[in-house]
Amino acid sequence: MPRRIHVLPDGVANQIAAGEVVERPASVVKELVENALDAGASWVRVEIKGGGKQEIRVADDGVGMSREDALLCLDRHATSKIATAEELARVRTLGFRGEALPSVAAVSRLNLQTRESEEDVGTALRANGGRIVGVEDTARQPGTTVEVRNLFFNAPARRKFLKAASAETRAVNETVTALALAHPQVSFSFLSGSNRLLDLPSAGDVATRVAGLWGEEEARKLLPVAGREGPVELRGLIQRPDAAEPGFRRAYLFVNRRPFRAPALLRAADRGYRTTVAPSVRPWLFLYFRVEDESVDVNVHPAKTEVRFRNQAAVETLVEESVQRALAGADSGATLDVQLAPPRLTVRENTGGRGGAGGADRETPAEGEPKETPAQMALFLSGAPGREGEGTKEKEDGAEGAGTPEAEEREILQGVSQESRPRLWQIHDTYILAETREGLLIIDQHAAHERVLFQRLMEAFEGEGEESQRLLFPLTLRLARAEVRQIRELRGLLARAGFDVEEFGGETVILHSVPTPHPYFEAERCFREMVAELAEGSELVRSARNQHERIAMTFACKGAVKAGQRLDLREMEELFDALFATELPFHDVHGRPTIVRLSKGELERKFGRSS
Repeated sequence: MPRRIHVLPDGVANQIAAGEVVERPASVVKELVENALDAGASWVRVEIKGGGKQEIRVADDGVGMSREDALLCLDRHATSKIATAEELARVRTLGFRGEALPSVAAVSRLNLQTRESEEDVGTALRANGGRIVGVEDTARQPGTTVEVRNLFFNAPARRKFLKAASAETRAVNETVTALALAHPQVSFSFLSGSNRLLDLPSAGDVATRVAGLWGEEEARKLLPVAGREGPVELRGLIQRPDAAEPGFRRAYLFVNRRPFRAPALLRAADRGYRTTVAPSVRPWLFLYFRVEDESVDVNVHPAKTEVRFRNQAAVETLVEESVQRALAGADSGATLDVQLAPPRLTVRENTGGRGGAGGADRETPAEGEPKETPAQMALFLSGAPGREGEGTKEKEDGAEGAGTPEAEEREILQGVSQESRPRLWQIHDTYILAETREGLLIIDQHAAHERVLFQRLMEAFEGEGEESQRLLFPLTLRLARAEVRQIRELRGLLARAGFDVEEFGGETVILHSVPTPHPYFEAERCFREMVAELAEGSELVRSARNQHERIAMTFACKGAVKAGQRLDLREMEELFDALFATELPFHDVHGRPTIVRLSKGELERKFGRSS
């Protein structure tokens, strides 16, 4: 009987491995750049031609390799990253897969030049379809350069599935961008043919790197976010709600500076924005997770694009609550200073060649520097003044911001004493102006009252319900059938919101009691508009998490004081104080800003007073 099972030749096995690791030119770039970063590079230069299908070239100034290591790195499962199976659970480098370079070499014509700083001469190596065809000495600077030409030349079925050069270029650009965000201390450049698409100098923090990628104006729209749940620490930057827009967004996730994909975590972040942005809005997110133990598995995907947290639900909660805290402590006019002090620098210590995926085994502090602590991760993200989220020791001890300008402005905003209450003016019977030590606040009275009413009713739902006033003459209302059905379904919650309503037969209801949120409240108009919106199912209603939120949102929207309503000083002061007593004072339930802040510097520039 003929033998049916046989061992595949190395060349075929390498091409199969390449199918897992090398999907397109961007996959090759990812592997090579990660090698450079693991080798301690301070700069990385990426060049491609024809979208990477013709040529990919990645150069760095990392530790380089000896000739022995250069030859060994093209063997399958050769790596400097791990030595035992136990080390798989605590990989701290970006890559370890020993088949990365062999897989790339198996489906391309590969040239590798490298030199260790201790060596007088470097090594040049040529491979064709995975087979080494030449090795010689070369004069070069310390570091490594890898050229990959004619990708999939020997796998035409794979090559025909590649997209147009422009599409492959965009994919490479996105890969380099993600790695540049993960490592702002490293200089990056990316050229497509003669076009320089990225030119990023070393940055002190992520905010500066974002400014280098998309402009300082965009970076100033970001807020710091921070939190911790057990062994998982989160730091990052999120977009101010008023700056977020529908459609495309930039969302990047990193764990121990490794980019990864996790739609569930993005959805958790979106939940944190609830009641501050419209449902169709997608804010920018730059979230960095740090995990010190084995609570995350980074080896669940061949291309290392996915990870698995041991307690996924807890991490999602961490993201949602951290975003909520960041939004609660940041106003819509706040800006993020991107001119920040650099973080503590680290040097990388290499214990051998790159193997299949890069060189350095660990980071060690620069001489005279202390070891990095989780709290110092904030410097990597942003040294900007402002709130870094609840839950830190400084926050719990009450030491955060004591005696600082931020604490003084919070005291003014919250109106904690008559002496610190700002002067208030109303203009156009719509906006309230408030002078602060740092400039001027412009408050939309309707949006502000909307936020106040929403939180007040949500708190009332958790307690005994909203207070109401019995009408001397009940209101008899004729409504649409769908509206009557909504009243029938929600009668209990409406009563807790202050509306005591009963059906009177057919399409008629009787309203016996109503809430009294302010002296100008029009009960019948508010109730009619609320019921109509609940029945029709507007975008606002659909964004609510539950029936309590649906009613609170619609009541806040329809019941708040309107634009055009004149307020006296006492009413303005009450609204001002009530707004800053809410959890999310800077946006209404639609996500629109309640406040616009003009700094003293902006006012001076408008009048030509700035130096």
